[in-house]
Amino acid sequence: MVHEHTLKAFDVDIDGMRSAVMTMGGLVEKQFTRSIDAVRHADLSLVSQVLIDERTVNQLHLQSDLLCNQILARRQPFAVDLREVIAAIHTVNDLERIGDEAKKIAFKARHLDAYSQRGRLPLERVHQMAEVVRDMLGKSLDSFLRHDTRRANELAAQDASVDAIRDELLQELLVTMSSDPGSVTAGMDMVFVVQSIERVGDHAKNIAEYVVHVVDGVDMRHAVRDPAPGTDKATR
Repeated sequence: MVHEHTLKAFDVDIDGMRSAVMTMGGLVEKQFTRSIDAVRHADLSLVSQVLIDERTVNQLHLQSDLLCNQILARRQPFAVDLREVIAAIHTVNDLERIGDEAKKIAFKARHLDAYSQRGRLPLERVHQMAEVVRDMLGKSLDSFLRHDTRRANELAAQDASVDAIRDELLQELLVTMSSDPGSVTAGMDMVFVVQSIERVGDHAKNIAEYVVHVVDGVDMRHAVRDPAPGTDKATR
């Protein structure tokens, strides 16, 4: 449940912060989707849109970061409120990095447009991987908005699945490049696309973990599993 305050002005500030994060997150989701579609369909008009999105995302990053710092200076929050503001700062940083990965993917779409044997590339499987990651991003933003800590474990499992798909695709691309020297340039472009998609999944997982820290005060990066038999709870 989202925490509410007796001081209305503080509620207004926090709601504005959450809104800024979600606005940035929504645009980053679209940017990522457009970059993947640019690769999948060789649609270079989408590349231009991704680059326009990038400028807006960077502006939103600066605005959100400034808003968070203003809340810290004016309201001097503590406990869960302080953790939420810090989580918002971390979240917009991750969102900005997702935008960077989307831009990298879009640039690779330009390179791949010149490759005459696109049918040899695992475009549909890369798209399926990206769909899992896009689902992760949507869930992570929903988790941030609702303070839903249950998403963290779900996203960790999805992230492990994405890592496995990445490994399979990289192996497949290496085999293709070794058997066909003419495919090396396009193959390497696809390698970078796959790696960027995987990094987006990592950032989405990070956002869900920040929510756990806000609500429970637990830093998931350093959570240790209980060695006792029959339990999988993290020690706190």
